[in-house]
Amino acid sequence: MAGESQGNIWPLPKFYFSVDIGSQLNLPFQEVSGLDTEAQLIEYRAGNSKGFSTIKMPGIKKYGNVTMKKGIFVKDNKFFDMYSKISMNLIKRVSVTIKLLDQNGSPAMIWMLANAWPTKITGTDLKADGNEVAVETIEFAHEGITIANS
Repeated sequence: MAGESQGNIWPLPKFYFSVDIGSQLNLPFQEVSGLDTEAQLIEYRAGNSKGFSTIKMPGIKKYGNVTMKKGIFVKDNKFFDMYSKISMNLIKRVSVTIKLLDQNGSPAMIWMLANAWPTKITGTDLKADGNEVAVETIEFAHEGITIANS
């Protein structure tokens, strides 16, 4: 029945997580998205194949950009400081670690982004009659995801 223990195995909730960017540990993000990877598809048909269709093979792996959102705080320019260091194919690449935490605050699942760098920053929208928190967004390009389980 719903709500009963199923051998004490439950999916992890996604609201308790931490993010480390380079040497900046445990940054307070509100949302992380884009932890995806994909193998490009190669279709091939040999000229002497009797079948009138292609075969499908895995090709080059491709990783999507990871987007993170956080509230804007007074005198907090970390995103723009990172972004301002980009100049003509030169950027300090960092490792980004995203940890999904269990109820004790210990990492249960860890995603590590290799050679990440900020590719896009979006400031908050401003609205005179709104009462939401100001949120900024940073998007990281990277060269691969590895996953570890604790």
